[in-house]
Amino acid sequence: MGAGRGRGSSRNWAGLKTELGGAPSESGRRSVGRPYLARCEPDNVLASMLRCTRAWRLPLEGLGPHSPSFARVPVAPSSSGGRGEAEPRPLPLSYSLLDGEAALPAVIFLHGLFGCKTNFNSIAKAFAQQTGRRVLTVDARNHGNSPHSPDMSYEIMSQDLQDLLPQLDLVPCVVVGHSMGGRTAMLLALQRPELVERLIAVDISPVEGTGSSHFPAYVAAMRTVNIPDGLPRSHARKLADEQLSSVVQNLAVRQYLLTNLVEVDGRLAWRLNLDALAQHLDKLLTFPQRQESYLGPTLFLLGGNSQFVHPSHHPEIIRLFPRAQIQTVPNAGHWIHAERPQDFIDAIRGFLV
Repeated sequence: MGAGRGRGSSRNWAGLKTELGGAPSESGRRSVGRPYLARCEPDNVLASMLRCTRAWRLPLEGLGPHSPSFARVPVAPSSSGGRGEAEPRPLPLSYSLLDGEAALPAVIFLHGLFGCKTNFNSIAKAFAQQTGRRVLTVDARNHGNSPHSPDMSYEIMSQDLQDLLPQLDLVPCVVVGHSMGGRTAMLLALQRPELVERLIAVDISPVEGTGSSHFPAYVAAMRTVNIPDGLPRSHARKLADEQLSSVVQNLAVRQYLLTNLVEVDGRLAWRLNLDALAQHLDKLLTFPQRQESYLGPTLFLLGGNSQFVHPSHHPEIIRLFPRAQIQTVPNAGHWIHAERPQDFIDAIRGFLV
């Protein structure tokens, strides 16, 4: 394997580096005037999905003395102009980049709703080491380290990537998106096919399904969580888990949601922009109507135990993506990359051959 493969680029640090897009500083990190946030350290397999943060800290600025006892991460000002007079503008997304061979198309991993880029940490490292490709993981707006904005739609998330990927000189690239990230990847390919060398949608389709029917209840439950000030961290997380349990009965899903509960100056807060997600969730559970097709190679990678993609979705998949292949990973649910990581990597590598 050549020098630099599977290691962070000079714009990051050796290994994985969380950084914010924008103008590069002298140290090589890109800054947009927001505080640097500690990187997450996920465990292997399912834990990489469930525990992608442990030591987040944000300044108290903007919370003020009259903040509720359960403070939320501050929300960035709207980029929409207030009343829709202007189109929403792209945001400088947080990303991690692993270096590889510039001659090979880079691979971009996009996480799902409630997720973060570190959901793919183990996958990204393994993929870079096994293929020698550059690998980019990205936090969607209103998720992870990326800025908050009241604007939230597949169209604006696609615009965010149209802004970021050329800046990093990674196009055309292979775009792999899970769930919400899969629909963002689909729209990017349809809108800007010259940016996408190949497309991989993981356990999601361009048709509304039943697998995400619980998501509105999850958002509502997270918004009602209330944690008193001064409660020890372990007790606070336990209290939040108890408050969620009446609505989110699956322990693994509850733990996954709780990875978004982070420390803000000694208190816990949601790093997700729950207000924006609640306002626009209906748009995220459907796919924008499109007439054009993406003619590049496309893989729909499905979990054998998942209910997110139904055979009735196949005609619309083929209409929009005429070269689509549909492959199923046995004994996997919706989070294929966490439940069957090597099968996930093997399926992608087989598609890229």
